[in-house]
Amino acid sequence: MKQHNYQGALQQPIGSGFDAKSTSREVIKGIDLMGKIAIVTGGNTGIGLETVKTLASAGATVIVPARDMEKAGKNLQGIAHVEIEPMDLMDPASIDTFAQKFLASGRPLHLLINNAGIMWVPLRRDSRGIESQLAVNHLAQFQLTARLWSALKNANGARVINVSSHGHHFAPFNFYDPNFEHRDYETLQGYGQSKTAVNLFTVELDNRARACGVSAYSVHPGSIGETELGREAPLELFIKMGFCDEQGNMLPEVAASLKTIPQGASTTVWCATSPQLEGIGGVYCEDTDVAVLASDSEMSNGVKSYSLDEADAKRLWSLSEELTGIKFQIL
Repeated sequence: MKQHNYQGALQQPIGSGFDAKSTSREVIKGIDLMGKIAIVTGGNTGIGLETVKTLASAGATVIVPARDMEKAGKNLQGIAHVEIEPMDLMDPASIDTFAQKFLASGRPLHLLINNAGIMWVPLRRDSRGIESQLAVNHLAQFQLTARLWSALKNANGARVINVSSHGHHFAPFNFYDPNFEHRDYETLQGYGQSKTAVNLFTVELDNRARACGVSAYSVHPGSIGETELGREAPLELFIKMGFCDEQGNMLPEVAASLKTIPQGASTTVWCATSPQLEGIGGVYCEDTDVAVLASDSEMSNGVKSYSLDEADAKRLWSLSEELTGIKFQIL
């Protein structure tokens, strides 16, 4: 029987046969997705675009919600089996509109890949007053998953992939002041707690969804140099993180550690499609396998145990319902 992953009960590599250098095309080899429906947020750039291309190449119909429809149309041009719909993750009403249109089509949803996110941005708030990294990286995932729940349940074996980050090591979730109303804003803290929230949401969703045949996974894609994710971060931050020198030149050891976009998309695609994960859910994955539990070392790989904590996962679920105004009923 499938077990929960609270406190990292299932958090150990399974010997997938893949690694950090594996690509999304290698992972999808031999897998047939004909007749499957997928939604990929952020699917018109970076690893999201590579994920869309890979799933579509295996026969899936892929819906890509996009804030910039013109850009999405240009980037996705010529890819078969792709549909583009408007959606802005900073606008809760647009998430609802997108979900309602999909549900009205009557189709099941086999794969929901919550890939879109923002990183290291200045302090911004959405219309509800919620800090933007928390709003986009976690609450939008929570809302979209909740609104699409009936279609996921109807797929009889759906998977939800929530893109997280090693950045969850920067901070646990701050339940006392998640929106930086009573503390100074630090973008790394905001990013870190938003990605910790992704992991807590994933472990709780998987546990609640087991009875409906839905599994959830959180993914660290790795460090990829060719995406738009860090476009708003100041040079000082990259210097502080040890990525660049004072002139803005990337350090050679950092450049050597970066993944290509196809390598960055491999863990997402593996979690979405691999039969090796049958019966294993709620886990945090990296380098195309289930990750280890992180040690106390500052440079440790893997997942921090605080982002798999049962009490915090349940507490965050309740807080997310409160902040979004959505009662996310699984059964």
